[in-house]
Amino acid sequence: MSSKLRAGIVGGTGMVGQRFIALLENHPWFEVTAIAASANSANKTYEESVKGRWKLSTPLPEGVKQIVVQDASKVEEVAKDVDLIFCAVDMKKEEIKALEEAYAKTGTPVISNNSAHRWTPDVPMVIPEINPEHLEVIAQQRKRLGTETGFIAVKPNCSIQSYMPALNALKDFKPTQVVVTTYQAISGAGKTFTDWPDMVDNVIPFIGGEEEKSEQEPLRIWGQVTEEGIVKSEGPVITTQCIRVPVADGHLAAAFVSFEKKPTKEEILERWQSFRGRPQELGLPSAPKQFITYFEEENRPQTRLDRDIENGMGVSAGRLREDTLHDYKFVSLSHNTVRGAAGGAVLIAELLKAEGYIVPKQQ
Repeated sequence: MSSKLRAGIVGGTGMVGQRFIALLENHPWFEVTAIAASANSANKTYEESVKGRWKLSTPLPEGVKQIVVQDASKVEEVAKDVDLIFCAVDMKKEEIKALEEAYAKTGTPVISNNSAHRWTPDVPMVIPEINPEHLEVIAQQRKRLGTETGFIAVKPNCSIQSYMPALNALKDFKPTQVVVTTYQAISGAGKTFTDWPDMVDNVIPFIGGEEEKSEQEPLRIWGQVTEEGIVKSEGPVITTQCIRVPVADGHLAAAFVSFEKKPTKEEILERWQSFRGRPQELGLPSAPKQFITYFEEENRPQTRLDRDIENGMGVSAGRLREDTLHDYKFVSLSHNTVRGAAGGAVLIAELLKAEGYIVPKQQ
């Protein structure tokens, strides 16, 4: 019998679900023992259900090929044999909310890649290096849901993880205004170039809902836990434009920042170099040893060259310089389906396990 926690993937046939499958192969703490998806995929082996639509460049892991896909709507059946669930479903927002709460009420921790619960006051939305203290709100959520062991925790939008770590490292200097344009890969829409030939040699200057998320979600992550749940921060003021570009993976951000206390360039670089968080303190399996890597070269970071830094869990930055309208400008980059999606959720699960929120179910 494996000593690893048993993980279920709900929404396991989509692109993010596939990324979960790949990242959890040979994970030291978690083992995929259940996969669930829509009724159309149910009752097939996982290999059969993704035949012809495996989107990753790495091969389908052997250990999951013969797992029979379950119907995600049959909550009790899926939940009974797992210790935690990763959720990445493609459904309407209210349907996702109801589904995730149903899983949590079975006593099962749910780590969600979806946006449905990001603004539920007692659901923590976490970048583990930035706001691990928000996990405290889980006690309020468990009381509301009537469960001693179940809960929902969510990861934020993929786009903000390209620039928010760099800003967070500079919080002592009190950023007041932030202007960001993100250049986002097509995998953020769950697509490859085969699926989306219109993106070849093309740029689309709009991604539905993305700009609101990119402006508001950092404020919730910088918010405070109160008796009413998490209350978002009032600042800084953030304005964004989000653009889809013909890149397979990796979200690049161009940021302009004004500070209440303007730092020197040397101070900024030192804060980026030394920035550590709870995952690094705990030595979590997926935690990047160097969270933010700065490139001195004028033409870095580049998406294709640098998105996989620290196994896709690190953030890279470059081109830091003073600006004529704001104090500083820089570019930064993260891998949107690793750090920004499945990998970020796995790191949240590792933090939750290390802090005692996820434990094995009694069998």
